[in-house]
Amino acid sequence: MPAWIAYVAIAAAIAYLPMTDRPNSLLRSVWKTVPVAALALAAWIAGGPAFLVAALFLSALGDWSLSRNGAASFLYGLSAFALSHIVYILHMLAISGAMPWEGFVLFPLFAIAMFAVTVSTETWLIPHTGAMKWPVRAYVVIILTMGLSAMTLPAGHLPALIGAGLFVASDLILSIELFRLGDKHRLTPLASKLVWITYIGAQVGLFWGLGGLG
Repeated sequence: MPAWIAYVAIAAAIAYLPMTDRPNSLLRSVWKTVPVAALALAAWIAGGPAFLVAALFLSALGDWSLSRNGAASFLYGLSAFALSHIVYILHMLAISGAMPWEGFVLFPLFAIAMFAVTVSTETWLIPHTGAMKWPVRAYVVIILTMGLSAMTLPAGHLPALIGAGLFVASDLILSIELFRLGDKHRLTPLASKLVWITYIGAQVGLFWGLGGLG
């Protein structure tokens, strides 16, 4: 049963892809929320780790909030995803028994690249975020920590490491879409699809690699 729910989640995510650049609506919000909510349900039924279930559930809340209009909804969504990443971090570090900065030792090139991108956001991202400047800064630090934490996972958790990398890529593309391209740019529809593809890949990788099926 849990495996079938996970397959339904992936199918729903694929079916949502054409809707990524459509105007906000209740149907679009519900459909966007279903895939990761279904992964959370599958992990819960399978007796997966509580932290994983919580992280997926918080991500589903973030999906719903970011699909709605307004600055308040954006802040709620950002907060939900920040909490989701914190839970992912705690779960990963519990598995590895390491600390996030040890990712620099295990994967130095990738870690340095992530750190460089994080620092560079002060020039190409933060000046364009307006009143969201400090929440976005905090989120950037949290996603960096999540990526570094994934680098400490044992080899058997490779799908989770790939998932964490895809999450960083997804958030990077999303930040460019939201704060640099805007709704009218010709590349925005492509960016929306890339965000969704990398995001779902990230959540499936984390679900699989962190014990979503028990």
